[in-house]
Amino acid sequence: MKEERFGGSSPDALTETPGKVPAARLFLPFLRLGATAFGGPAMIAHIREMSVKRNRWLADETFQDGVALCQSMPGATAMQMAAYVGLRAGGLRGALASFVGFGFPAFLLMLALSACYAGSGEIPPVAALFRGLQVMVVAIVANATFLFGRDIVKRSGDLILAPVSAALFWFGASPFAVIAGAGAAGALMFRGSPFPPPFGRGGGDAGKVPRPILVFLALACAGLAGLRFADVKLYHLAALMLRIDLFAFGGGFASLPLMFHEIVSVKGWLDGKTFMDGIALGQVTPGPIVITATFVGYLVRGLPGSIVATGAIFTPSFAVLVCVAPFFDRLKGTRYFPGATRGILASFVGLLFYMTIRFAVAVPWGPVKAVFGAATLVALARKANILHVVLVGAVLSVVLFR
Repeated sequence: MKEERFGGSSPDALTETPGKVPAARLFLPFLRLGATAFGGPAMIAHIREMSVKRNRWLADETFQDGVALCQSMPGATAMQMAAYVGLRAGGLRGALASFVGFGFPAFLLMLALSACYAGSGEIPPVAALFRGLQVMVVAIVANATFLFGRDIVKRSGDLILAPVSAALFWFGASPFAVIAGAGAAGALMFRGSPFPPPFGRGGGDAGKVPRPILVFLALACAGLAGLRFADVKLYHLAALMLRIDLFAFGGGFASLPLMFHEIVSVKGWLDGKTFMDGIALGQVTPGPIVITATFVGYLVRGLPGSIVATGAIFTPSFAVLVCVAPFFDRLKGTRYFPGATRGILASFVGLLFYMTIRFAVAVPWGPVKAVFGAATLVALARKANILHVVLVGAVLSVVLFR
């Protein structure tokens, strides 16, 4: 088959010599996959099927190394895995092609939904729709808190960090300071914690950041500096999203409390209800929930704002991934790195719990909404497809809350 030309009978060779797969051959498959990328981290299985089994761009051992790496880095895990596959198979160009291709469908759909929202928010059926979606957001975040906590909070140290973090958020501490403090505490409390052992042998470029990546970082910094002179509000929007993404350990959901704190509580650019509507729209689009940044950017600054916010919310985690990948085997063997990562993840359990309470308080509850929210939570707990839950809930919302 034509697709096997790049993998041959020994896909391991691709991990040794990145750049063999042309960017165009990575972009189109990831674009198609991104158009159906519902389910967040569940998409990793589909990325593996496409990159390891079908196209043989990577060895399975190399792919598993990528999963361990992406779970330790900030940003949406599925997006990070798309970039990792591209990086290993096609170098920096491949990483950009797969990363952009995977996220582009979500951006286009969210942009269209944001424009519709801005022009039709007061129409009665639309208002009823978002009253129901607001309740579903509470259930979705509550379910995410439970799942995240179940997987992370397993030791006595986790049981300390998670509630302390939630309390600090409740009393108004900066989320960025809490996360940094949790990382430092985790490094001390969990020092020497085991990390998943490496699967692959690693590439020949281990321990070096390729020059094209440094050029990419320089261009990104130049673009941010240019915004400072071209449009101050766009600059502040970009700087804010960059900072949020750098601290969003634990996947796309981790960015939402940070975004809420900065956009709603600190900047006052949107109110809480509007931000929750953006989260709901993020659930009916493919790709990571962090695509809510497109919605925020559009309402704050129109089309330029949506483009800048989207680029800024994805750039830091992409840059961290491509810079850290060559050093990962060495980094995860250090004494403090695994513990710091664990501490940060424990703090996000507390952060998500805090946001569940904040979102719940913002909803004007009644008997019908309480039953509707409980039904949504039960459906999610039973592992119903989240897209199906949201779509069915949207239809019911128009009927129940008019």
